Amino acid sequence: MHAKRLISTSSSDPFHALARRARAVPAASRGFSLLEAVAVMAITSIGLVIGVPSYQSLSERSRVSSATHLLTAHMASARSTAVTYRVPTVVCPSNRAGGCRTDGDWSHGWLMFFDRDGNRQPDTPADVLRDENAPIHPSLRILSSVGRPSLRYLPDGRSAGSNLTVRVCRGNTLRARIIVNNGGRVRTETFNGSDPCLG
Repeated sequence: MHAKRLISTSSSDPFHALARRARAVPAASRGFSLLEAVAVMAITSIGLVIGVPSYQSLSERSRVSSATHLLTAHMASARSTAVTYRVPTVVCPSNRAGGCRTDGDWSHGWLMFFDRDGNRQPDTPADVLRDENAPIHPSLRILSSVGRPSLRYLPDGRSAGSNLTVRVCRGNTLRARIIVNNGGRVRTETFNGSDPCLG
């Protein structure tokens, strides 16, 4: 009897010591099995495969929307300025040297200025009302036709000449279009397919 008690209470018995430690550790802190770890990795991988392209697409739509809204806001501001001050006002792609580009590439920013003499270029620095410096993401391009690279509002709010169309593109794919009619009104269109970015 005495011998049995010694064996069951002996602290040097490795089997009993291991059993006591196993009972002392809560089940929640014993870790993952290999099968559980593989399952978690598989679910995470599937989530990344589905989520990353969706996030990239969402980011691109947001960039296109931001660029489109920013440019249309400046166009609306130019129209309002022309009407308010009774002075013709131009919005044009900036050459980053205080003048307008003539190639219809708005991607590097744009100018808004008073155009009293109708030459579609700012005559003095005081004529420049806004100078927006590269306001869009580098992955986007903003282009208008070479035949009409700028927008000129008259004091009555009209935009003289033919309709102006400005395209917002990612690479060679059209993502949005800004159209200004002769009455000076601006409308936008968005594209989600694979329409080419043509002039």
